Amino acid sequence: MGLLEKIKSPDDLKKMSRAELRFLTKEIREKIVDVVSKNGGHLASSLGAVELTVAIHYVFDTPDDKVIWDVGHQSYAHKLLTGRNSRFDTLRRHGGISGFTKSSESAYDTFTTGHSSTSISAALGIVCAKQLMKQSRKVVAVIGDGSMTAGMAYEAMNQAGDLHKDLIVILNDNDMSISKNVGALSSLLSRTLSGQRLQQWRKDFGEFLRSLPGIGDNIYNWAKRSEESFKTFITPGMLFEAFNFDYFGPINGHNLNHLISILNNIKQLDEPVLLHVTTKKGKGYPQAEKNPVYFHGVGCFDRKTGSSTAPKCQTPAFTKIFGDFMVRMAAKNDKLVAVTAAMPEGTGLSEFAKTYPDRFFDVGIAEQHGVTFAAGMASEGYKPVVAIYSTFLQRAYDQIVHDVCIEKLPVVFAVDRAGLVGEDGPTHHGQFDVSYLRCLPNMTIMAPKDENELCRMLYTAVEHDGPVSIRYPRGTAVGVALDESPELIPIGKAERLTQGDDLLILAIGTMVEQAVSAQEQLEAGAIRATVVNCRFIKPLDDTLLLNLARRIPCILTVEENALSGGFGSAVLEMFSDNRFAPEKFCRLGLPDSFIEHGSQSVLRAKYGLDAQGIVKAAEQLVADNPNPSGQNMSNLLNFSSKRP
Repeated sequence: MGLLEKIKSPDDLKKMSRAELRFLTKEIREKIVDVVSKNGGHLASSLGAVELTVAIHYVFDTPDDKVIWDVGHQSYAHKLLTGRNSRFDTLRRHGGISGFTKSSESAYDTFTTGHSSTSISAALGIVCAKQLMKQSRKVVAVIGDGSMTAGMAYEAMNQAGDLHKDLIVILNDNDMSISKNVGALSSLLSRTLSGQRLQQWRKDFGEFLRSLPGIGDNIYNWAKRSEESFKTFITPGMLFEAFNFDYFGPINGHNLNHLISILNNIKQLDEPVLLHVTTKKGKGYPQAEKNPVYFHGVGCFDRKTGSSTAPKCQTPAFTKIFGDFMVRMAAKNDKLVAVTAAMPEGTGLSEFAKTYPDRFFDVGIAEQHGVTFAAGMASEGYKPVVAIYSTFLQRAYDQIVHDVCIEKLPVVFAVDRAGLVGEDGPTHHGQFDVSYLRCLPNMTIMAPKDENELCRMLYTAVEHDGPVSIRYPRGTAVGVALDESPELIPIGKAERLTQGDDLLILAIGTMVEQAVSAQEQLEAGAIRATVVNCRFIKPLDDTLLLNLARRIPCILTVEENALSGGFGSAVLEMFSDNRFAPEKFCRLGLPDSFIEHGSQSVLRAKYGLDAQGIVKAAEQLVADNPNPSGQNMSNLLNFSSKRP
């Protein structure tokens, strides 16, 4: 039996010798690489934090002491040490353990995470709550250097330093978040003067000054002030000490003995403390060390070579189609600029960045700033395209409302990963963007049925004089040919794809392909359906939809968004505004709950958002007896969860 198999909780870890701990870290890395190679996941970040994780659980008494892992995708070793080793092979699988920390999964997961830069705020809240309850426990926030580019981290540090609360922040500095870090803070953290050398210099020089008879203490205090001034030029500690944090480091985050010793020392302090550790992303797996960007969030791969084992697909992803077309548009439009929040690779903008470096802006993990920055550029006549995942765009909602929409600035939001994203789960599904954007005045919202329509929508959006959101999914596109010269789409114009008098299916985005497939199956069962690719969620094609709805008795809307405030709601509101009540109406979409992790295909099937789910809902809708009055809006059906 290996060392890892003996650990059922951190209490078992504490029984091991320091020598055994070093062997344990190797076993942990082996287990992480083995499972992630089969399941996919966040490999490089978790490999880099193994020694740090072992040291934290060795020194602190979790779960009584609280540890918050910022983002949480570096928490695989934490899961292995806290009773989940036996289930670790279910990582990110439907019904298995989450790829992020999740408080409902384990008492050791102090806080549910998934978005960056929240750990210090949460930790400070826990510290204050503990003190109000007269409880004295240590609270530790582990935050990556990339997450320190977000303003929320500094808002929390500002309050923590002011309150002088007993809080430990560990800065895991690996010079990377998902992509290479950007910004002045990254430059500051990368300064290479050894913290050990500096602290030894401070100690030796201080002892010498204090030894001077009569005047030693006074000269020491003067020199201390001078030394602190000197230190500000050569270490990043000045930044954190400005927030009234005691700064320690930087230290080697892979030196287990050193980590344990310094954690034991700072555990005794009762003021805000920041420990700066430097680690290597992908540590222990050569392929991940060489290519940490690729292995940040990776699919299944061959352990020996690191190469992907996923079936080869000739059809590119929507993300790549977006990135390639951005380059094409930029060649003809010198006012086009691209903005992203620390994800040039993830949003498909790497090639744009290489081709047009002066027109590419990576703002770091700072979505709020990115949106207002884009608004500033738009106010000067530029056409910024802001590429941010749906789930992360939530962080910039006020800026969209206040800085973009009020003055109708022409900012284009390329909302990637809209809808169900798969194994990353509830913190990453893009299930709300239609709902939170649809209510905003001046906002136009589109969703393409395929990659060619995505290009046409991008072209239309850039030419439009006002804010536009284009939502598109994670994963491969449909496989249609791209127009050499995409044409503009008239704003608010839908597209009728099939003709039938029994059922009207109104679909948007990814659901159009599924709706057409369902229509073919329904026709085999003698149900004739009209399928409309609505294309625009706002504004709707009122004229077309009303004309069709007045002659087709059954109406089914299909969307990969929350039903609350979504596309189906927009259709119903439009009908109501036009004093029209459909005979029978059904909305298919995501329920009023957070969706668990699992593959996109599994989740779409579960929530009735594949062709079979549409067929089942359609057959039930058509088979139901119509309301005799034909004018009662109470005869509405909502299918938003798995049906028997």
